[in-house]
Amino acid sequence: MKGAPKVSGYQARANCQSGTIETERLVLRRWREEDVAALAAVNADPEVMRWIGDGSVRDEAQTRARIEDMEREWECEGFGLFAVEIRADGRLAGFTGLSVPHFLPELLPAVEIGWRLGAEFWGRGYATEAAAAALRFGFLDRGLNQIVSISQPQNTASERIMAKLGMSLIRELPDPSAGRIARVHGMSRAEYERTV
Repeated sequence: MKGAPKVSGYQARANCQSGTIETERLVLRRWREEDVAALAAVNADPEVMRWIGDGSVRDEAQTRARIEDMEREWECEGFGLFAVEIRADGRLAGFTGLSVPHFLPELLPAVEIGWRLGAEFWGRGYATEAAAAALRFGFLDRGLNQIVSISQPQNTASERIMAKLGMSLIRELPDPSAGRIARVHGMSRAEYERTV
């Protein structure tokens, strides 16, 4: 499929009607009730949450509320954060996808690509594979003109993913939700189209 991100020699296949994207090793899909406990385990890990907001962990009730928010964003915006499932065994690894970064009002209007995977799934290229598919979805399926990604300066792992996606640092600004500096990386649709 022309224009799909090449991930490990494979091109992502999207079924926008069902909200599902398949890559070589992953399924990006909408949320299910059985995802709550698995994502709550990810959100309860201090190492995973270290660079998320102020670094606080989340419990199952907070995770359930966040999943409900993610689903509402799908309904309101036509995009959102996908549950990321490992194709080989069906385990939930975490999430990736698109959202509106309301926590940084001076960036609005903007659409952010983000990801969060459980620590057991780190270092395997899953976050890059999932994010590449979500980036394609945003630019080519949803017609977005620009997508940003936000990190804290010490989060070098996420910044490596942003670089692999072809994103460049745009600016730094204070993140009032975290009390830390946020680094904003971005890419336009024209820049994306030159890379595929």
